[in-house]
Amino acid sequence: MKLKNNIFTTLLLAIGLIMHQITPGILGGMKFDFLLIFMVVSLLLNYKFENAILTGILGGLLSAMTTTFPGGQIPNILDKIVTSLILFVLIKYLSKFNINFLIVGILGGIGTFISGMVFLTSAALIVGLPAPMGALITGIVIPTIIVNSIGTVFVYNLVKIAIKRSGIAIN
Repeated sequence: MKLKNNIFTTLLLAIGLIMHQITPGILGGMKFDFLLIFMVVSLLLNYKFENAILTGILGGLLSAMTTTFPGGQIPNILDKIVTSLILFVLIKYLSKFNINFLIVGILGGIGTFISGMVFLTSAALIVGLPAPMGALITGIVIPTIIVNSIGTVFVYNLVKIAIKRSGIAIN
């Protein structure tokens, strides 16, 4: 994998880390996971398996460092790795077609759904949940899916414009 692609992925995740850090915990310590937006964008721009692994591990470690969920470190790492791998497969398949804003938004929503469900399931098994599963899904996961779907399209378009204007070749 090219060094510039690794740096680009890391830069996107660093921006996502800042967004994740400044987002307050809301219901039971869960918060909107804006880091996922930057993970999805990274995977869309560089859909190689090595990048999916890098994105999942690094994204998981970064979100584990900034979690406000009690005992949420391991569930964060697990959910980001699983999400990255599943999105890699989806993006690899969809790369045969024209990836437009609708597909980008759907991938952002799917990634957020996978992440939220893997996080809640693993947290329930490992440390327990501070609120009922249904309340956490309704109060955090579903609104985050909506916000991240829109946010992924917005960030993806901004990054594509920046790449085009800078003349950097990614992938």
